[in-house]
Amino acid sequence: MTDQPLVKASLLMATMVVLVVLGAEIMIRAHGVTPCFDEGPPLWSNSRAQVYGDSERMVVFIGSSRIKFDLNIALWEQLTGTKAVQLAIEGGNPRPALYDLANDPDFKGCLVVDVTEGIFFDNDHGRGGFKRSVKYYHDQTPAQKVSFWLNRPLESALVILDEENFSLNACLNALEIPSRPGVFMMPVFPLDFSRASFNRETRMTDRFVSDTSLQERQKAIWAFFDKEPPKPLRSTELDSIFSSVKEAVDKIQSRGGKVVFVRTPSTDPMYSDEMKLYPREKYWDRLLKETNCTGIHFKDYPAISNFKCPELSHLSPKDAQTFTRHFAGLLETEAHWKFPNTKL
Repeated sequence: MTDQPLVKASLLMATMVVLVVLGAEIMIRAHGVTPCFDEGPPLWSNSRAQVYGDSERMVVFIGSSRIKFDLNIALWEQLTGTKAVQLAIEGGNPRPALYDLANDPDFKGCLVVDVTEGIFFDNDHGRGGFKRSVKYYHDQTPAQKVSFWLNRPLESALVILDEENFSLNACLNALEIPSRPGVFMMPVFPLDFSRASFNRETRMTDRFVSDTSLQERQKAIWAFFDKEPPKPLRSTELDSIFSSVKEAVDKIQSRGGKVVFVRTPSTDPMYSDEMKLYPREKYWDRLLKETNCTGIHFKDYPAISNFKCPELSHLSPKDAQTFTRHFAGLLETEAHWKFPNTKL
């Protein structure tokens, strides 16, 4: 009898929590928002564990955000008959992932390395979370693995679990309180700019593609980050990067693996600015020469050279399909990769 008030209070509290969660879920979905997966180290580690197996039926992708937007995984797998393992990280310098795969004796597969010069040729190895994700993958505990699989069905069903946009910190950041001395407030990306799936593919929403105000907002964020151009690397620093990348590529190829570099599309004025800071002959051309690898630069192929990126840096979902189709074909004709399917 004495426990009845406690039971009633507990039931009332549980009911209130359920109602609040459902109310928030309904309200958010009413604005056309769909579930999005948290792209932190647990999800990355789940994909990283999939790089083994039949190397003839699998291609691994590393890089920063462009290859995440520009590769349509479902179309890739339909066209080539190979599984696409997406290991790129938005804003991430992929070299730590390249070194990790190179030092893994069990990885003998096909690797596509997406190169965004301002990120790839940066000595901040921790940029974008690659270093943290690689460490998490190797140190992951059984409890963390179980937690990931228990969380998956909830995350796929509830929009409100989108940590990047609807956590308490995200909601506070969305107030866009101006920076002040000693406190820097990171610009908030439009929610519609990127929505991530479980296979780590990222897409713009239809709203973003059609809404020029959202596109201009994202362009302003890119301009904010580009206010202070990076300092040029010393020749010794650049030499060290090329040397370490070549060593990693050689390790993978010595085991029978394959490596191709790709320069994914960006649009003027961003592309012109990138080429001023990172001249092609000094960076891209030298990368291919030093590593003796095939490189696919979007400007070299008319079919993929004239995309108009909505916010200057990433392809729309429709253009991503076009890019994926032609890129798969170029891997066959330029890099001489052979795929199980012949639908290209």
